[in-house]
Order: sequence, then C-alpha cells, then structure tokens
Amino acid sequence: MNKQCYFSQNNIKYIDYKDTELLKRFLNPHARLMSGKRTGVSSKHQRKLAEAVKRARFMALLPYVAR
Repeated sequence: MNKQCYFSQNNIKYIDYKDTELLKRFLNPHARLMSGKRTGVSSKHQRKLAEAVKRARFMALLPYVAR
C-alpha cells in the first residue's frame, strides 16, 4: 500500500507548531512521534514535523509523555 504524504497532498508548506490538532494526528497514544513509514509522510516533511512537535512540547502545547 503506497501512502501519499499528507502535507504534499493538502499543499501545506509550513508546519505550524501552534496547530496542535494537526500535530496530534502524527503522535501515538504515548505522545511519541510515529514513523514516516507508518504515517506515509515524506522524509522532508517528517523532519519539519519533528521540529514542530519539539517546539510545541517546549512551549507546553503538547506533552512530552502521555499518562
């Protein structure tokens, strides 16, 4: 099954760290970032996604660990 990159498909140029609902789609129940293989996100966007999640965690918009 060949998955399309979510960000390329929806023409999203900038992954905003303040958009927590979008970021939560790519986190597993333990609040860890899911792999690009699992989500179908391209490696370019996976790196930008990881950076956005890290920023959101630092600003306390997302948890580091889910309970």
